[in-house]
Amino acid sequence: MTAATAPVLEARGVTMRFGGLTAVENVDLTVGPGEIVGLIGPNGAGKTTFFNCLSGLYRPSSGQVLVGGVPLPPRPHAAARAGLARTFQNIRLFPNMTVTENVMVGNHIRTRQGLFSAIGYGPRYRHTEKATRTLARELLDFAGIHQHAESPARSLPYGDQRRLEVARALASDPSVLLLDEPTAGMNPAETRQMRDLVLAIRDRGVSVLVIEHDMRFVFGLCDCVVVLINGRKLLQGNAEQVQADERVIEAYLGTPASADREGPAAPAGSAEAENTADADDADTAHPHGNPAPTAGEEG
Repeated sequence: MTAATAPVLEARGVTMRFGGLTAVENVDLTVGPGEIVGLIGPNGAGKTTFFNCLSGLYRPSSGQVLVGGVPLPPRPHAAARAGLARTFQNIRLFPNMTVTENVMVGNHIRTRQGLFSAIGYGPRYRHTEKATRTLARELLDFAGIHQHAESPARSLPYGDQRRLEVARALASDPSVLLLDEPTAGMNPAETRQMRDLVLAIRDRGVSVLVIEHDMRFVFGLCDCVVVLINGRKLLQGNAEQVQADERVIEAYLGTPASADREGPAAPAGSAEAENTADADDADTAHPHGNPAPTAGEEG
């Protein structure tokens, strides 16, 4: 495998246990350069727990996470420094800071000014502050929310707050971005804007791993889709393969009730089969399953 095709993010046998509960079990996953991978599954499938293992919030009970082929220490700041950034299922902004300042916070992991320079507001600090503010403005323009640059984050519409989270994550200069339900609560127009933003992120050379319940969003966006069921990896494939898989359909929709009631078919030629055929003929003749009333029964 060449450097150009080596995974930017790889999970090997990741397992996460909480006491006697196994939330994620032996999950393998790879995200290649410039790839958008979707992670789907019913509620409680272990998707966010798996994300927390990837991003260093949780220390996996077993298994390994690698970024750029290098094992990742299970610490959030180490994950960010290694080139992994994420958003959260519930928006986590600094509500009283401006939109620009929220994005500047995301770049902190890449700055190098020392404590005394910051306290004294020295030349190095001022240079770093100016460069960080310029980067923040560029990312706000990229995310389409530059008009809110000096507004408090709490004042933004819901969809713009979601995009602000993405811009802040991009400020850390990641090689792979993890998005946890980025379109949750969005209307169709906001969802389309988010889709366009994710595609533009990929065009910048950043790989994306996205958890999402909106199947239209996932199948219209992702190069590859991974299905988690009860903490286990059920399937990995393209949109067509996943949509056609009966196990995925059953996991989301359940087993049809008619299939549960139907027993095995009776052997051809048996008395049971003949009785069934007679009953089917009677039902065909009388759509409601009851014979037509005789003359004496009408009235």
